[in-house]
Amino acid sequence: MAVRGWGRSVATATGVAAGAGAAQLGLGYGLGIVAWLPSVDIGGESAWVASLAWATWIVATSVVIGAVVADRLAPSATTDGAAPDARWQPESLLTASLWRLALAAAAAVGGMLIVALIAVPARSATRADTFSPQTIAAGYAMVGAVVGLLMAIWAVASRAAAVNAIATVGWLWLLAVVAVVDSVLAGAGLTSAQLGVWQITADDERYWFRNIYWPGAALSLGSAFIIGAVSAWPAARDARRRIGAAISGCVGPVLIAAAYFLAAPRLVGPRAEQLSAHLLAPYAVIAGLAGSVLVTAIAQRLEVSRQRAARTDADRTEADPPGTAAGDGSGDADDRRDAPVPAQPAGGPTSGAAGATGQAPARGTASVAAPGRGHPSAPGGGSPS
Repeated sequence: MAVRGWGRSVATATGVAAGAGAAQLGLGYGLGIVAWLPSVDIGGESAWVASLAWATWIVATSVVIGAVVADRLAPSATTDGAAPDARWQPESLLTASLWRLALAAAAAVGGMLIVALIAVPARSATRADTFSPQTIAAGYAMVGAVVGLLMAIWAVASRAAAVNAIATVGWLWLLAVVAVVDSVLAGAGLTSAQLGVWQITADDERYWFRNIYWPGAALSLGSAFIIGAVSAWPAARDARRRIGAAISGCVGPVLIAAAYFLAAPRLVGPRAEQLSAHLLAPYAVIAGLAGSVLVTAIAQRLEVSRQRAARTDADRTEADPPGTAAGDGSGDADDRRDAPVPAQPAGGPTSGAAGATGQAPARGTASVAAPGRGHPSAPGGGSPS
């Protein structure tokens, strides 16, 4: 059953990665986000750099998605005593490492299957520096698959890393769609959108600090920080997964930074907003890492506070057990209940010798009869005849 389960998961990883890559490329081509244009002007050169970055990033993220989904859809355990819906878990570190490597490799194969969807349309991009632009585009896609393979191993091992990668994918596509809609509403039509870039304001010098577009910088760094913090919080609450949660915030930004670095390693060709995004990519990695580290530290601090409060309550309970606290009156009531009750004479207060000495006759002794008829010492009473 284990071999059958492994084969099913490997096939799932390959299929999901290929499907995710095809879906993302279809969305990119349909919205004009990925456009292979002849580089006859600065617009064509910018579209070429942006398309290379998108292609690399799409393949890398597809590999991560395929491995993560296959791991989450692992076959149910069917061993003795196991619940039918229990997920299979590796029994040793070696088995776990082989499992992660197998899923990541299978997902990388699925990512390689979409290289044709990149290379064939790239033939329309006329380049002065090469006679075969499709070969360059396919090479970038293959490098993206390798990057995705490395990130997929990490994402399968750490759930916080997987959540961060998938959340980053969703955020970047949302940002790209918003940028395209804004371009259409502005009358520019479908234009090639940049990876993780949206020029919110008009092109004005007051929004630039040297080569940095600071509204875009705030959007990029802020989103990386928030995604890193939110995706790491559930895992940070578990002490066993806290280390993985602390470093999970850099997974998504690392994929973006790798795509930017591979697309324009010498920073030649991108437009001003693209150059700003290239320069900010490493700082986005730091921002995402800062978000995950911050929430991990907060979770650890809260846990220490709870443990300290629990120890304080336990010490207080041991020092003052229930029922012995001062001022509750329970001890005095017990003493009064256990104290002997003084004996009272049967006939009330006595007179004569008993009253003189202040002593009462003991309980259980016969009392002296009052003088009267029939008593030998009574006056007027004769002896019996």
